Amino acid sequence: MQAKEIVQRYVDAFNEGDVDKLCGMFAQDAEIWGVLGWGTPEQVKPIWKDLIECLEINLKVEQMIQEGGTVAVRYTERGRSVKNFRGLGPTGKTYEMTAMEWFEVEDGMIRRRWGARDSATQSRQLGFSE
Repeated sequence: MQAKEIVQRYVDAFNEGDVDKLCGMFAQDAEIWGVLGWGTPEQVKPIWKDLIECLEINLKVEQMIQEGGTVAVRYTERGRSVKNFRGLGPTGKTYEMTAMEWFEVEDGMIRRRWGARDSATQSRQLGFSE
């Protein structure tokens, strides 16, 4: 399976809210870097669960490129504040922004993932900040 196919399965699992399936796509010692810091799949699992349940995040792939086992993805990310997320909300408001992720895939597993999102824009649109 090509790295792009593995990353597309990651996107599908995220959009389905299947956190166990999502974590199963990563090597046990994978490093996942994001806005809230970094960790292993087990450390990141509760963060993903909160993001999916509280902000109803959905990722739409706009562009995906691959070079060897490295894949870069540009998304339109949308969501809505439906539950309290880390002391904020729910506001019922929606957001939309561009997000990007970079993956290193090896032996059919994601070894590293970096995520970049404009959290300030997300926070403003959701009514978490001015």
